[in-house]
Amino acid sequence: MKYCFSYILLSLVLICSSCKNNQTDDVSPEAIAQNSKALNNWFDAQFNEDVAQSPQWQTELGMKTNYGQWDDISSKQTSEELDRAKERLKHLENEVDPETLDSVTAVSYILYKRNMEQIVEEYEYRFYNYPVNQMYGLHAEVPAFLINKHRIDSVADAEAYISRIKNVKPLFTELRNQLGIRESNLIVPPRFVLDHVLEASTNLLKGRPFEKSSDQMPLLADFESKINKLDIAAAEKDLLMQEATAALVDSLQPAYTELIAFVENQKQRATTDDGAWKFPRGDKFYQIALNKATTTNMTAEEIHELGLNEVARIHGEMKAIMEQTGFEGTLQEFFEFMRTDDRFYYEDSDAGREAYLNKAKAIIDQMRGRLDELFITKPKAEIVVKQVEPFREKSAGKAFYNSPAPDGSRPGIYYANLYDIKAMPKYQMQALAYHEGIPGHHMQLAIAQELNGLPKFRKFGGYYTAYIEGWGLYCEYVPKEMGMYDDPYSDFGRLAMELWRACRLVVDTGIHDKKWTREEGIAYYKENTPNAESDCIKMVERHIVMPGQATAYKVGMNKILELRIKAENELGENFDVRKFHEVILGQGALPLDVLENRVNNYIAASKE
Repeated sequence: MKYCFSYILLSLVLICSSCKNNQTDDVSPEAIAQNSKALNNWFDAQFNEDVAQSPQWQTELGMKTNYGQWDDISSKQTSEELDRAKERLKHLENEVDPETLDSVTAVSYILYKRNMEQIVEEYEYRFYNYPVNQMYGLHAEVPAFLINKHRIDSVADAEAYISRIKNVKPLFTELRNQLGIRESNLIVPPRFVLDHVLEASTNLLKGRPFEKSSDQMPLLADFESKINKLDIAAAEKDLLMQEATAALVDSLQPAYTELIAFVENQKQRATTDDGAWKFPRGDKFYQIALNKATTTNMTAEEIHELGLNEVARIHGEMKAIMEQTGFEGTLQEFFEFMRTDDRFYYEDSDAGREAYLNKAKAIIDQMRGRLDELFITKPKAEIVVKQVEPFREKSAGKAFYNSPAPDGSRPGIYYANLYDIKAMPKYQMQALAYHEGIPGHHMQLAIAQELNGLPKFRKFGGYYTAYIEGWGLYCEYVPKEMGMYDDPYSDFGRLAMELWRACRLVVDTGIHDKKWTREEGIAYYKENTPNAESDCIKMVERHIVMPGQATAYKVGMNKILELRIKAENELGENFDVRKFHEVILGQGALPLDVLENRVNNYIAASKE
């Protein structure tokens, strides 16, 4: 795998920084410790400055400062972020000598410098996104944030919740402004994206207090549930409910109504062109997106070819399982059998969905009991399994994970989307739970938050998709070695999940580089995977609004497996998978080349 020059340079710096010989001979250990401490203090000061700019990040971290506010999404804020990045780069380049730092801080230096360089590089493309979309659009994030992140432990917290409802109106005024700026720069979502936005926004305005109904709209129901747990007088609760209701009617409802009108108007000018190629300088933007997602310099063509090769390999392994089950027919016929046979699905009912969630919890509990076989360090944070909320389940992804609060006030959450029960087969349940929960995202992200000796930006702000999602996909494979897949169908489900990620390499590059249509992408998934059609549609629509992101999974998994095989081969009987996982997780999320250097150092040290 090739890496761009900056990554090669990074690896060379890290190789040097991993040993004392690189450090200037006349720098004492005391000076190294002092310089490292000073830089880590500077990193934390910059992190705190960034957190201070983001009320929502403060809430994510368990803080209750600016608790009634939303983030500033204006162009002025983005411009100020650019200025901060340039000033920080100037400080790192002029005031810090990385050769006088300890090895861990030297890694932090390079990572932080790269983060700032990325902000500068991406500023030119700051409007190349869709602030409203079916995956992470602000129209859906607002209610999801209040429901899942805004705790109410006091009357003051309840009043802050009400303030946030009121502040949706100015937030959405700026949102419409940002959508208009993007349109003036020829950045308009495809028509289907706007359809999703309209449906989700309209759904949020159903129920009391917006219409006569036996059901409350989600935010009112959430607010009432939370304040009912407060130890306050009933009259005070009634007053808070009245204030929340007024805020919903006077602020939130008109905010969404005006957004709906804006989107309906913009829809008249939207097209069915889906890929980043349609943007000005879209090819350069997409290459930057691929570089960021994979932390490599692989081209779109290289990623496309890797995907085709992986699809062919996995199809071969699936055929072997098909023969093991005694099925007679083609692989595509086996896919159809797996899609349609009722034995592989829970009942499409509340009871069926409850059964799914209970089974998912049992899978995670079983794996939790065997973590000592895989890990030395284990997280203190708990994990829970939840169903995706009704107001966003139709357009949300199949499954996802939310990190715990650092202070322990909120557990990690594995969300399962049970809107279409036929898109959540039993035979994929184990692989899905291992990826999103244990030993996947929960282990990696929760451990990262609890690490000692790392600056805050690496514990809470470091997000390298290839590493994080590569780890998740790797963790679908590891339980196979432990005998955790119950039968051939579950192992087929594991392969189906890996196949899904291999197809992503093909379709993401197909859409954004080769000008495939949405329909061509859906057809490729339907022909090459056993997934439900609704799965295929959602995945293609995700590719369209998040260029490059989905390519990170398979690239990251392949690198982690490559590094493990290398360690096994070189260490032989001395290889310990628990120590290998300690190396992978022990410094939080990393670019793949930095991770490779870390593993190489571990191998060398283990031979001494």
